[in-house]
Amino acid sequence: MKNKILIAILLFTHALCYSQQKITWEDLAKVTYTDKFFPAYDDYFKHPDFSASVKTLEGKKITIKGYFLNIDPNGKLFMLSKGPMSACFFCGQGGPETAVELQFTNVKHFKTDNIVSMTGTLKLNASDVEHFNYILIECEGELVN
Repeated sequence: MKNKILIAILLFTHALCYSQQKITWEDLAKVTYTDKFFPAYDDYFKHPDFSASVKTLEGKKITIKGYFLNIDPNGKLFMLSKGPMSACFFCGQGGPETAVELQFTNVKHFKTDNIVSMTGTLKLNASDVEHFNYILIECEGELVN
């Protein structure tokens, strides 16, 4: 009997570890920033200090809903935004925590400002200023009605 209970607990725990977790923009907002000098760019950039709750999401398969933005004319850089294009991070309407870089397994083309639900593995980035602080790798998405 004890072995069956132990096996049931292990299976349940294993399933939780590999299931996707739905998160919101409020979850990603739990971050603070300090200005940090990057000699390679001879400039200061916002350096994130992710909260403990955000750090627990790293490497986890998550799902988040937002606005799809194609921000590269060559169609190679995609972003999920808390707000539409006219109110996105790059337009000064939010901080870096309101944007997630999307790295697709197979690029699915959505239109700018389509509301989509994206699922992928969350990567936290505090050191590479060439990429967003939040990166969703191996992501897949679908339109939200």
